Amino acid sequence: MEKLREGGFLISKIRQLSERIFAKLLRDYQAIEINPAQGRVMFPLWKKDNISFHELKEKTLLSKATLSHSLDNLEEAGYIKRVPSPKDKRTINIKLTEKNKELQDKYIQVSNQMKDIYYKDFIEEDIDEFEGYLRRLLNNLTNYSEKK
Repeated sequence: MEKLREGGFLISKIRQLSERIFAKLLRDYQAIEINPAQGRVMFPLWKKDNISFHELKEKTLLSKATLSHSLDNLEEAGYIKRVPSPKDKRTINIKLTEKNKELQDKYIQVSNQMKDIYYKDFIEEDIDEFEGYLRRLLNNLTNYSEKK
């Protein structure tokens, strides 16, 4: 009989517990007005501001409808703005606002707390190896998804 593997089950449990802890840390911080799902949209923008909707969709792996809804809420809250691309007026770019800069600093502090929780008792080489495996898993899933 084939041995049952728990990778997907463990990842699901880690995601669920991680989101719960992260949301609590955000609430404890009190000044942060966005939720973890919106943070997933903001994170790629903090790495590279003023990117197209399409590029942000690829980076977040969110559906068009889900991403649009998140962007609506973030724009209404004043954290992002949608601007026509100077190169192609049909393309909409997502740009961070000044209000977002303060949010980014606070969110990164909470993210660093999560990183400390995640990697407690890990050495640097363990972290590099682990994140390499995660990238490989993500690549496998992405390739499979694109074939379907």
